[in-house]
Amino acid sequence: METIQEIIRIKQVITDVEVHNRIIRSPEDAAEIARDFIGDDDREVLFVMCLNTKNHVIAVHRAHVGALNASIAHPREIYKCAILNNAASIIISHQHPSQDPFQSQEDINVTKRVYEAGKIIGIELLDSLIVVGGSDKFTSMKEKGYLN
Repeated sequence: METIQEIIRIKQVITDVEVHNRIIRSPEDAAEIARDFIGDDDREVLFVMCLNTKNHVIAVHRAHVGALNASIAHPREIYKCAILNNAASIIISHQHPSQDPFQSQEDINVTKRVYEAGKIIGIELLDSLIVVGGSDKFTSMKEKGYLN
């Protein structure tokens, strides 16, 4: 006889950070929050902001740590925390250690894959940001027209 296991609880480790009740009204709002989390890491780090139906930030999750010049995150890693937090939508963000917020072709490809996955599972990708730690510079993939 084969034993079948049932998963009854998936545990999340939660760290309190002052982002609750912050509302995202613009890419600038999201970039400000992203910079608080990303800082000046020496490799690409991808964060996911989980939002409720009123665009309040309900969670921020470090979804992937990449290399010096690349971060190939998979949509399943990105949407895991969104599903666990009952998010209505997400914003993803990462930094370029080079301090250049210009989007690479790989940034565009990842953004499009995450956007398409979100359409399928019903959690909308509102934006994908490239931020520069310690600076106001950022790129919004939505403003560049890559989310349609």
